[in-house]
Amino acid sequence: MNILCFEDRLVSRLAPITIGRGAFNITIGSFRLFDRLLHLGLPVRFVVRPHLRQVMLQSDLPPAPFDPAQPTLAVNARLLPSASVMRRLAEFIEQPPGSIVADDSAIAAAWLPPEYNRAAAALEYGGLEDLLRDLALPRAAVELPLLDYPHDVVRYHLKSLGENLEERIAGGGYQQTRDGLFVGPNVTLGECLTLDTSGGPVVLDDHVTVGPHAFLSGPAYVGPYAKIAEYSSVKHGTSVGHRAKIGGEVEDSVIEPLSNKQHHGFLGHSYLGSWVNLGAGTSVSDLKNTYGNINMQYGDRRVATDMQFLGCIIGDYAKAAVNTSIFTGKTIGVCSMLYGFVTTNVPSFVNYARSFGQVSEVPVEVMIATQARMYARRDIALRACDIDLLRDMHELTAAERVDSGEPLSSEPLSL
Repeated sequence: MNILCFEDRLVSRLAPITIGRGAFNITIGSFRLFDRLLHLGLPVRFVVRPHLRQVMLQSDLPPAPFDPAQPTLAVNARLLPSASVMRRLAEFIEQPPGSIVADDSAIAAAWLPPEYNRAAAALEYGGLEDLLRDLALPRAAVELPLLDYPHDVVRYHLKSLGENLEERIAGGGYQQTRDGLFVGPNVTLGECLTLDTSGGPVVLDDHVTVGPHAFLSGPAYVGPYAKIAEYSSVKHGTSVGHRAKIGGEVEDSVIEPLSNKQHHGFLGHSYLGSWVNLGAGTSVSDLKNTYGNINMQYGDRRVATDMQFLGCIIGDYAKAAVNTSIFTGKTIGVCSMLYGFVTTNVPSFVNYARSFGQVSEVPVEVMIATQARMYARRDIALRACDIDLLRDMHELTAAERVDSGEPLSSEPLSL
């Protein structure tokens, strides 16, 4: 069997999360669809938007030569990577090839006979989606949920974390050192650790370090080489990516790899992309004073979430200065810099200091230099393709800054 994981045209609705990453690279319930598909041990080809192709080519993906004699599973990159959804996907391909899971707005998956392989494998972003529509395959009655908006990442994460952790534990590789605490190799636990696993397990992956006097409650997952600072409170519903650094209080949130929230401050019901840094004292509101459900503003579209608790969605590379306060239900664009009170959505590549009467654009060269320094602190080289991606992201978000209605000063930020 061959696998095609494709981004469709609705992937843009997941911005700012997907401005600089493929939708299959979003962590939900401690898993990415990217990992789920690669772990099948079959040839996988990823069909992405043009600005992501070079980064994908530079990744350590195994070669994926398509077998023309085998059927092909085409999977939407926005598919929820939960244990139950992956089981449904496996049941879908137990049937003879020649069907599709779709509605009028999107294709979740298609099971293609070998005669379509050559055409499907040759197509790039957009073309594959059109081909699948044109084939007019019969529709299969299978529930394969897709991410529609950024807040769906938080919603589905909370629904799937428990079952995904059960699957991780069942797969082996962890030792249960206390009731409900499962640790991988070379995990370091500080003294006076307080643990509450009444709501689910806590899973600490390889080389995780937990400082003294920390509090951990489940369900929660901490990825390889991540660091939990002393006196931290990492609570239920939290998933921490590899090499992230966490301090203060965190609950019901997704933190992607290589981000820093090392100091005191609260983060709840939120999503943090990679290479995000939250300064000391940065806190996020995840509940309105009225206790009502939260609506999100995505461009010119206002979307009811039906969620009472929802913090913020922060895109990759964003930075927050000390004591930044982010109001309920806000989106923070990629490569943005935050200062003071964040009371509105923040466009990408913007210095946001409205509290001080200053809002200006972040030049892309400034962000390239900033990321080079941040990468160096983790002993990671900033590659040419990473620089090109930052430039592409800046260009792709130009309309976002114009459409925001925020008057951007051409003067550099001076605080």
